[in-house]
Amino acid sequence: MTFKKSLMASLMMSAMLGVSACGGSDGAREDETTLFRGITAKPDTMDPQKAEGTWENDIIGDMFIGLFTENEIAEAVPGMAADWDISDDGLVWTFKLRDANWSDGTPVTADDFVYSWRRVLDPKTSGAAYASLLYVLKNAQQVNAGKLGVEELGVKAIDAKTLEVRLEYPAPYLPGVLKHYVSFPVPKHVIETHGNKWTQPANIVVNGAYKLADWRIGDFMRSEKNTAFFDAQNVCFNQVVYYPYSDDDAVIRMAQTGKIDMNGSFPSARRAELEKSMPGWVRVYPGLSTDYVAINLQVKPFDDQRVRQALAMAIDREYITQEVMGAGQLPVYGFVPEGMSGYPEGAHFNWMGLTRPERLVKAKELLEAAGFGPDKPLKFEYLFRSTRENPKAAPVLQANWSDIAEWVQPDIRRVETRVLYNQLQQADFVTSDAAWVADFNDPYNYLYLLESATGVLNYGRYVNTEYDALLKASQMERDPVKRSAILKQAEKMILDDAAVIPLWNTGNQYLVNPNVTGWKPNPERIHRTRYMCRETTPEGGEG
Repeated sequence: MTFKKSLMASLMMSAMLGVSACGGSDGAREDETTLFRGITAKPDTMDPQKAEGTWENDIIGDMFIGLFTENEIAEAVPGMAADWDISDDGLVWTFKLRDANWSDGTPVTADDFVYSWRRVLDPKTSGAAYASLLYVLKNAQQVNAGKLGVEELGVKAIDAKTLEVRLEYPAPYLPGVLKHYVSFPVPKHVIETHGNKWTQPANIVVNGAYKLADWRIGDFMRSEKNTAFFDAQNVCFNQVVYYPYSDDDAVIRMAQTGKIDMNGSFPSARRAELEKSMPGWVRVYPGLSTDYVAINLQVKPFDDQRVRQALAMAIDREYITQEVMGAGQLPVYGFVPEGMSGYPEGAHFNWMGLTRPERLVKAKELLEAAGFGPDKPLKFEYLFRSTRENPKAAPVLQANWSDIAEWVQPDIRRVETRVLYNQLQQADFVTSDAAWVADFNDPYNYLYLLESATGVLNYGRYVNTEYDALLKASQMERDPVKRSAILKQAEKMILDDAAVIPLWNTGNQYLVNPNVTGWKPNPERIHRTRYMCRETTPEGGEG
């Protein structure tokens, strides 16, 4: 998008309406208790159970808290849970809830979690894309498929402050799942009153540090401190303004003029310039994430494994990451990123050791065997996201595939990030770029994306009963070494099938105002406003 000066001026005035936080010619602000955050796409919803993107999580995670939450480096720590017990077989977790209220003063109870999780998994609830993340709960998959009633879900309120959770299999990573926004409690009493309009600023009720106060579609969102939050006395910023801009250059101009404090990306080509002109702002660090090519396996000729492998072989990952992107990305030949807990060595494509000329020869042979050639060219469309370095990488991928033979003819098309992910979930694509950032630190969080029961997050609609059986076996295996071996076997299977084409591990990029404290790098890219403060000079200006 093109960010116009007139829009920016109007936006800033509207966003700060009623509060003392206007921008001066030198970028100084009178109210230093407002944090201005950039997010990379326009949110579709503020309903935790229907959200889908990290850009929505930036806002929702400021407003709601589950049984677990994150600390400054995204580790799972107690949230609504004050204490818990785990049965010897690992299948029953009993939680004691802390004393906490919704923002309207209503107590948060165990019944809120029962209601919320049943709502997520009820097949009548449309738009719950992450429902499969809760399949760890007893009977969850059957409930979500409509084979059992929601009352059969393995969650029960023993009393107002005691929640019993029964699992399908032992899940030592459960705290990581229960800090994900799909597991957040939502206020039954508000939803029953306002229906789908419950998240509008006039209606929303939250249990987290901030409460939505203003939502100007396409422009900005503003949240105010929730004084009913159980830890409100330790929350520094009185309000947060979120700007959903994918134009990084416009965001940089806002940062340089004091109109924004942080943003989750910047053009890698400008890194050296920004480090010099904006000392202390640039933050680059590793992450648990994988960018990959999603392939619709239901569309010919991509139902043919030979075609998919040919495309995977032709990509020059080293050139793209080192020469084109240059923002800390690392080439990868496996789907699960390095650094996953309990997974010291993952799988990789079996042709990884070939030189690129050797791969191109093999790729051409595979496509010819699949029936393609001068008289039958391979034509297809590749979609790519409008954010971060994706627009720079897409034409190189197009050239890489064209290197196989002149009769390989890909077209590329740029799509706004939020729109593209909607298309992916609807399987409305042929090939497309995609990315996955870890929801919790376990390899299953990546491998379950290709499980046949996963639903809309299985973008390419991959179905393999042997693969499903391996994931099931990993869930029942309590020996961590044996479990890791099973998961590696599963990862090898999807790579042999080229069910997805891993590209690179994405280095995390942020711009953060040096006077904002409490922001810490972490591999999950989760940075909650409640941990941040502003350090000011003795005169009260920005440091």
